[in-house]
Amino acid sequence: MPQGIERRYAPTELRAERKDGATMPVIEGHAAVFDSLSVELWGFYEEIAPGAFADSIAAGDDVRALFNHDPNYVLGRSRNGTLRLAEDEVGLRVEFEPPDTQQARDVVTLIERGDVSQMSFAFAVLEEKWRIDDMERYVRRIMRAKLYDVSPVTYPAYPATDVGVRTADGSPIFGDIPEIPADLVQGRQVAAGGDQAQGRMDVLRLRLAVAERA
Repeated sequence: MPQGIERRYAPTELRAERKDGATMPVIEGHAAVFDSLSVELWGFYEEIAPGAFADSIAAGDDVRALFNHDPNYVLGRSRNGTLRLAEDEVGLRVEFEPPDTQQARDVVTLIERGDVSQMSFAFAVLEEKWRIDDMERYVRRIMRAKLYDVSPVTYPAYPATDVGVRTADGSPIFGDIPEIPADLVQGRQVAAGGDQAQGRMDVLRLRLAVAERA
């Protein structure tokens, strides 16, 4: 997986809709939800701003629908119209038409049975904003992102327990792990009555904790 690409999981459900006369159903759902604070990630929380994917969609970025982020399981592609992406009031809406292949039929069966019901997406951050909220938590707000793929997933992973899990291509399941800006950590330490040296130590501890769990 290229450097700078991250993966996240959306707390929404997939649906398979069969239309009259169609061999394969249309799969639809949301791969990302706007303005929804994540669980704690690597010492921080995260949210996605409305419009974060608008430029990527408008630019016609060549996005794939995969199964479990595995490039051997292609279910749709935006460039040829079998994958459609749009932003709505909920988040990043995904709709794709899987091919009539045995692999895709197996995935569709899993979705229709409810065995696979959630989605993930791969992206690279183009613009972000960091803050400390009223509860003294570090919050990363993703303002703009480039999309790479969206994927129905068997096991939605959570950073607290699954940061070391690998995907089919051997890459970390969450992709690259972002770091809290050092000046934000140091500024919070100083505001709390500490000093910059202590703030730097906090930054190093956070980075070490992430490295040990990766």
